[in-house]
Amino acid sequence: MRRREFLGVLGGSAIGWPFGAQGQQASVIGFISTRSLEDSGYLVDAFRKGLAEQGYNESRNLAVEYRWAQGQYDRLPSLAAELVGRRVSLITTVGGEPTALAAKSATSDIPIVFVIGGDPVKPGLAVSLNRPGGNSTGISLLTGDLESKRLGLLHELMPSGGLIAALVNPGLPNAEAQTREVENAARSIGRRTQMVKASNGGELNAALNSLLSAQAGGLLVAADPFFDTQKERIITFAAQHRLPAIYQFREHALAGGLMSYGISLAEGYRHAGVYAGRILKGEKPAELPVMQSTKFELVINLKTVKALGLVMPPTLLARADEVIE
Repeated sequence: MRRREFLGVLGGSAIGWPFGAQGQQASVIGFISTRSLEDSGYLVDAFRKGLAEQGYNESRNLAVEYRWAQGQYDRLPSLAAELVGRRVSLITTVGGEPTALAAKSATSDIPIVFVIGGDPVKPGLAVSLNRPGGNSTGISLLTGDLESKRLGLLHELMPSGGLIAALVNPGLPNAEAQTREVENAARSIGRRTQMVKASNGGELNAALNSLLSAQAGGLLVAADPFFDTQKERIITFAAQHRLPAIYQFREHALAGGLMSYGISLAEGYRHAGVYAGRILKGEKPAELPVMQSTKFELVINLKTVKALGLVMPPTLLARADEVIE
């Protein structure tokens, strides 16, 4: 499939495609993301791979209605309502708790498979991890629980580098927990930190510029889907101002970020596809345990290390799961 055809499929309705030699009616499911279409192609491929493992294929027996919030959380309720109105058989929500909560508010009947960063019990997405008990289940990537680890890695790289700023989105449900984790971790290692907040493009510009007046020596970009959609802007700013920064996903390091620590995002999407397929076959979300990430990876971009004039500690380099040279 050519790239233009691929984008056309993702951007619009998939209903009305041919489904099998016997003209069998396909299942129609919804897919909502806080991210943008442009940076999610490989993630949708992973989701499709998981569906295929359960015997579902968009060109044969499945149609997917895709919706993209492009980092604008206030669009999520209307996107969820659209899919409920389309009477889809299932809704997959990716890009964090805001997407899952929007779908949960829109329907108590349609099964929901979520991909979130934290604990699904606290926001009411599940009664427990083992038995979610409602109409939603999915995958917890635990990305929001790794801020202290990321801060520690940045501190190890530059133990005397001065103030470390942490960029947080106050619109994320677990933003306060992220802030507490960073502040507690900073106190434990005797490091000065400053929280800067942004939930839209204008606020992000102001937050990044405030780092200059604060003379920040490093930047921790907290786990948040909005920041994922803005990764090029953040990475470019860090490069221009020679600011060491750490991010949550490998894709940030691949795009020129200094380093990342987190899970494999593509694997999370693949598991979401598997769960969607299992539910389409008749399993109940109330009885499917919430999956949790167990593998975490440290990725270091040596090109960026050299461009920033840093010296990477050999002990830190030896622990890297991937080094980009």
